[in-house]
Amino acid sequence: MKHWFVTTDGSLKARWESAFPKSVATTPNKVLDQVRSGDVVWLTTMVENWDELIPAVIAKKAVVVLLSYAPNDREALKALDLGARGYVHTLAAPDVLIQVALVVTNQGVWVGQELLAKVMGGTFKALQNRQNGEGHQHSEYLNLLTERERGVALAVARGATNKEVARQLDITERTVKAHLSAIFKKLSVRDRLQLILKLAPVAERFSERL
Repeated sequence: MKHWFVTTDGSLKARWESAFPKSVATTPNKVLDQVRSGDVVWLTTMVENWDELIPAVIAKKAVVVLLSYAPNDREALKALDLGARGYVHTLAAPDVLIQVALVVTNQGVWVGQELLAKVMGGTFKALQNRQNGEGHQHSEYLNLLTERERGVALAVARGATNKEVARQLDITERTVKAHLSAIFKKLSVRDRLQLILKLAPVAERFSERL
């Protein structure tokens, strides 16, 4: 596994090299030919087409972390929607970068705590400012699931952990995991964060009815 840092000029910052001594700097026009499956690509927002590069790099089965000089919720959400597994300040300390790498290479997602709280709680306003027609779309998502899968999906979309879902639905955590695997496949999402992003608005409406 290699750590690639993609910048406009292919330069490598000292803090990046300190975190990953064997890391390599590259440019946007070269990275797709260089990256391999399992690599971690750290992409800076200074690269103008970073939003196009994220899905292209993911298609190579690499992990993407977006580095931003001015982190904000809107940009972070866009990066996550495109498939990035991490979002962190470009000037983050080496020890933070090491933590980020550990999380994202183990199927986790790294974002700021404030954004994470908003997303997990299903209250991020950007998730609610949808066009009216999307309410029907979210209902269609749920129609793809069995009754028990809908219960699991909505609980997760409201921020419940597997343990909490198991307790709420009186099932085992192993059963919750099995249902989640089926849900991910049916809704074409990769993980629980993408599931939350997809169902948060409809999950909130269901909560209001309870």
